[in-house]
Amino acid sequence: MSSRFDELRIFTGNANPALARSICQRLSIPVGDMTVTSFSNENIFVKINESIREKDVFVVQSLGLPLSDRIMELLIMLDACKRAAAGRVTAVIPYYAYGRTDKRDQPRVPITARLLADMIQVAGAQQVITLDLHAGQIQGFFNVPVDELSAVHLLVRHFAERNWHDSVVVSPDLGFAKRARNFAEQLGVPLAIVEKRRIQQLDNIDEPLSRVQARTLIGDVTGKRCILVDDEILTGGSMIEAADLLMAHGAREVYAAAVHAVLAGNALERMASSAIRELVTTDSLAQPAARESPFLRVLSVAPLLAEVIQRIHSGVSIDTIFRRRNPAF
Repeated sequence: MSSRFDELRIFTGNANPALARSICQRLSIPVGDMTVTSFSNENIFVKINESIREKDVFVVQSLGLPLSDRIMELLIMLDACKRAAAGRVTAVIPYYAYGRTDKRDQPRVPITARLLADMIQVAGAQQVITLDLHAGQIQGFFNVPVDELSAVHLLVRHFAERNWHDSVVVSPDLGFAKRARNFAEQLGVPLAIVEKRRIQQLDNIDEPLSRVQARTLIGDVTGKRCILVDDEILTGGSMIEAADLLMAHGAREVYAAAVHAVLAGNALERMASSAIRELVTTDSLAQPAARESPFLRVLSVAPLLAEVIQRIHSGVSIDTIFRRRNPAF
């Protein structure tokens, strides 16, 4: 179908160029020619090496580590596209950082997720595509259209293909229980919940601000294959604590699944040496360790993003994708 804009162009920063290439391969177009580099003083330089006047531009950039660099790359790329007279500029942000700072949960703290949304809009984004926000209300922080997709169906399909008849889905905390319940319903298995507490540690600046401690298990996991499900994994602490609790309650095996695996520091090594047998995630964030680690299984979100980009470019509704792939999420 035709578009009200000229041809489709997709550009990428340094966060996850492999994902952008996979998207372009699905759409049978080349990756846009853009230089994104840094000077010795850490100033980021962006140059678009082709004309994008009146073109439909999509900028793919996940906000992974190093986070500040990835955010600045995105903002500068969006600004460059706006000033190059692109017909429309869409920010494709598979992983949206600062999702946990979506509200003021203690005195004198910022709402950084809202601040980031403001910066993305000011930089030039006229609409946003993202995956599995940590908090759905972040959509409302934007004054431009936001299409929040879900890649949870990829995780569900991965475990469904194993045809386990003795599995149980486990939410690692109460906050994710609703989405974990939907995950369990799609697999047709029961749900268990780990009640955890986050212990504040403000007296030592050399230690993390908080530490997760798994406390209580709600549900029966005896002799079961447990699938721990969450939207994102940062250090893996919650998953490791939960896995230990499950094994202590007689679980047969423990697997972990999350759409976004940030895996800061030595998180992957810690999880691989824990009671967890396998970590299943997506390429919403670059996972260079996947080739060397049999513990890590990475599923691609490129087909989903490519289909959505093509539909938006052609002016076709993406409602059928929501209903077909993301029931109850």
